[in-house]
This record gives sequence, C-alpha cells and structure tokens, in this order.
Amino acid sequence: MQLPKYQPNDIEMRKVNKIIIHCTATVEGNNVSAGTIRQWHLRRGWSDIGYHYIIGIDGEIQSGRSVQIQGAHTRSFNEDSIGIAYVGGLDANRKPKDTRTEQQKESLVEIIKILKNIYPKASIHGHRDFSKDQDGDGVERHEWMKACPCFDAENEYLDLQPKTFKARSKKVKDKLKDKK
Repeated sequence: MQLPKYQPNDIEMRKVNKIIIHCTATVEGNNVSAGTIRQWHLRRGWSDIGYHYIIGIDGEIQSGRSVQIQGAHTRSFNEDSIGIAYVGGLDANRKPKDTRTEQQKESLVEIIKILKNIYPKASIHGHRDFSKDQDGDGVERHEWMKACPCFDAENEYLDLQPKTFKARSKKVKDKLKDKK
C-alpha cells in the first residue's frame, strides 16, 4: 500500500471536510489500474485522474491525483474532498452491484482510517449521497443521479464519522434520529 506522500507538518494542507467513495463503474472481476483510469480521464480533457486513490480488486491501494490538488470526482464538492474509487461496481450485465472483494473492503477501511488521522473532521459519503435531495428529507434511491458506489458508504462507515457528522442520505438521517 502507498501511504500519503507527506506528513501533516511537512506542507500546508488543503482543507478536507469530506471523503467521498466511488466505484469505477467497471464490470466485476475486471481489474483496472490508476494509470488506465488516468488515461480515460485525460481523454475526456481533464488535467489528470479525478480520484485521489484507487482500490484494485486485489485490495492494492494506488495513488491517483495528489491529495494536495483538488480532485475531479463529485461536481460542486471537489474543493474540500478526497475521492477514493474501488474498481468495479457493475455486474456482468453492466447493472449496478456492490462488487467489492473482501480485500477491497479491508483496504477501503485502511485508507479511510489513514485519512481520518490526517483529517479527523472529514465525513465519509458515497458519490450518490450528493444527488439532489428533491424533497428535503435526505437523499433517497429515487433521487440518485447514479448508484455509485453501489453500497451505502455513510452507513457502512458510520463508526468512523466525526461527532459533527451530518448525514446526506435519508436512511442514515433516520437511523441517527432513531438513536436519539
């Protein structure tokens, strides 16, 4: 695994309030590298890969864009976030599916914990949680712009959320309300 390339006191850090989880929207079992994704994004006219980290199907954590540079992964939310994508997210029929391997699940927790040590107030969300909440009660399935990351990141990483966490998804908002 490649750790972030700096220590908190080495450079002035970019303000990061969110860690946003994505999938690459590739078919289950087809591993792609950060280099391949970088080429896809460059062909779209972007300056670099949009994600800061990629998690391969074998659990390898690959560096993408430097965390010191704003990503290009969640429109209107890139300025203060870090984007992590796991390889996969589609079944053989190209339908959304949580295709994470056990190694990917372990590596996602590992990189999130590393980032939370650097950015302790950062909340964790899935890309779909940034869909427009059309009725004001939290983002629901019918409001998703896309299924990415094909699992409920806010809920799965609830124990890693900061005390100031504000859920975006209705499911987690309701869960937190019920705990009170």
